[in-house]
Amino acid sequence: MAVTAPTRSPWAAPLRLLERDERLFAVLLALVMVGGLATLGLVPLRPRHRVDVYSLVIWFGLYKAGILALVTVNPRATRRIFTGALCIDLLLVFSLLYLTGGADSPFVNLFIPLVVVNAYYFGRWVGLLLTLVAGLLYWTAARLAPPDAAWTAVAVVMGQLGLPAFALGHVADRERRARAEVERLNAEVSGTLTRLQAAQEELVEAERMATVGRVVLKVAHEVRNPIAAIELNAELLGDMVQGRVSEDGTEATALVGAIRDQVAALDALTEEYLAFARFPRPQFDEDSVNDMVTAVAEFVRPLAARQGIGVKVATDATVPPMEIDRTLLRQAVLNLVKNGIEAAPQGGTLILTTRRVDETVEIAVTDSGAGITPEVGRRLFEQFFTTKPQGTGLGLSISRQILEDHGGKIRWVSAPGEGATFTMTLPIRKAEHA
Repeated sequence: MAVTAPTRSPWAAPLRLLERDERLFAVLLALVMVGGLATLGLVPLRPRHRVDVYSLVIWFGLYKAGILALVTVNPRATRRIFTGALCIDLLLVFSLLYLTGGADSPFVNLFIPLVVVNAYYFGRWVGLLLTLVAGLLYWTAARLAPPDAAWTAVAVVMGQLGLPAFALGHVADRERRARAEVERLNAEVSGTLTRLQAAQEELVEAERMATVGRVVLKVAHEVRNPIAAIELNAELLGDMVQGRVSEDGTEATALVGAIRDQVAALDALTEEYLAFARFPRPQFDEDSVNDMVTAVAEFVRPLAARQGIGVKVATDATVPPMEIDRTLLRQAVLNLVKNGIEAAPQGGTLILTTRRVDETVEIAVTDSGAGITPEVGRRLFEQFFTTKPQGTGLGLSISRQILEDHGGKIRWVSAPGEGATFTMTLPIRKAEHA
């Protein structure tokens, strides 16, 4: 069955053009001014005051079309364009008054739509100013093209202009204030809804993570005893087969060693899950960051050496003693160091540095690995996200939590093929000791 496209109204394009307020104002002002000029052209004039009104209407209409085009092309200059057009309109009406009889000219009525409509756009006080200007122009035209206008005639003209201009300008000002208030309330409501949605998503995520934490804690407790039993039995079995000089004995020793290695890895995973589920509150004591970083480097040096990775340490002597939780902060650094060792190739290098920057201390861990891709980088601190076969996806998340509990933060930089650097920034909580 063929689907017919909806037919477009021939008025769709013009209506879209008039959706913006400044274009609509330009069109309405053009209609009232051109229409008023054409209507007043029906009034008979004295022979010596006659002008080609209908040619004037055509030229005036083209001029207003140009104003609309300018507003459409350059909407940011709308107010300047309308101000210039207003001055031109006042001069045109003044010229018509001068050429068609001064005080007796019917074109004085053009001041009414000109002043009133512009008062709607510019406001009531501008409307009163335009009333004064129109009165002066009317009086001047009457002076230049006798007969003169009595002051009562000028007062009547100004009254006919000023009262409706002030009223319409006042209504327009109130409408603009109401619209601004509605827009402000709409922005507040939108912002509130956005914050509520974000809070709801955070609440759902927090509930999910709390549930995961409870499950992890239960599973870790349940498997801990079997792991310990397996490790003990593997150790006993290793003692039984150790010393047997035969092909079967050698193979059995290797198998037992593999079992113990896997049990150790599983035990480490269990400990990490338990640490995540029972995250302790930091206990701050004055300690040396440099000593802690050096101790971590010495702790991992044998493991790194077995994998052909060099470990270098560079500490800043200006780093003062600080109030830290040494155990937790050591864990945060150790997580980064382990990741660096796993990322670095054989023959690579791992560098640990400390540095004082103003009232903060930076601890940096740099590896010579393959770097971090943008896809992985976007999820780097996401809990349970890992690219390692036996990883938990909790190490970086735990490190960040520890840094935040210390009032610090963690950042990273990396380029493909050039390794990665993780930098932990800590505030100096206590003044330096003399």
